[in-house]
Amino acid sequence: MTTGSIEAGEAKEAKSEGGAASKAGAAAKEKGDGKGKADAGGPSIVTLRKISRSFQRGRETIQVLDGLDLEVPAGSFEALMGPSGSGKSTLLNIIAGLDRPTTGDAEVAGSNLSRMSDGELAKWRSQNIGFIFQSFNLIPVLTAAQNVELPLLLTHLSSDERKKRVATALRVVGLEDRMEHYPRQLSGGQEQRVAIARAIVNDPKIIVADEPTGDLDRKSADDVLTLMERLNKEFHKTIFMVTHDPAAAERASVQRRLDKGALQ
Repeated sequence: MTTGSIEAGEAKEAKSEGGAASKAGAAAKEKGDGKGKADAGGPSIVTLRKISRSFQRGRETIQVLDGLDLEVPAGSFEALMGPSGSGKSTLLNIIAGLDRPTTGDAEVAGSNLSRMSDGELAKWRSQNIGFIFQSFNLIPVLTAAQNVELPLLLTHLSSDERKKRVATALRVVGLEDRMEHYPRQLSGGQEQRVAIARAIVNDPKIIVADEPTGDLDRKSADDVLTLMERLNKEFHKTIFMVTHDPAAAERASVQRRLDKGALQ
């Protein structure tokens, strides 16, 4: 998120201590309807039409996705579940612009990814997508702040502006006091929160999360999921999460299931 949008949210909370509690109560009320519908209800930020993805293994064609349609409203928090090999990560990668469909159209954040060159896709990802992975993917020789700053090194921001955004992102995830710590000095939950700060430092429209709690104990996983809920509710980030964990899926406003390349 831009420094402005994060700081606006932080300032709003500081202005009224009751604001956070009100939002939490409203979020709980929305979550409690049990209908599995997105809270946002706005225009779609992801529109996939007749998406198929196949791979060649020798002479055999492996069909991973088969004519899939998907609409994700802006501002929703969605969880995708399904057995191993069902195509979950492939679908996530298509939404994130890391992979291309064999056939079909993928329109994400206002751009038709199917028509973009590799260079255009790389630029588009840096402006629109934040990535959270199961294995954190932090560089051991860099501090928390330096790891968070990495996506900003591809921008034209000044050093002072980069530092300001890094500090703001780490404050949002509750690790402002760990800026100079190395990954080996952090717990697994703290490492994942650093990874989340790195994902939001560029103000992405969409956060894609591939098994974000897979390597965490239950308490750390719950802390990370609470943070993701906050990013969705307070900062209106669209989140699309792949998970095998039913407890994690329950924290999303929409649960989907993918099996044999098709949404159930």
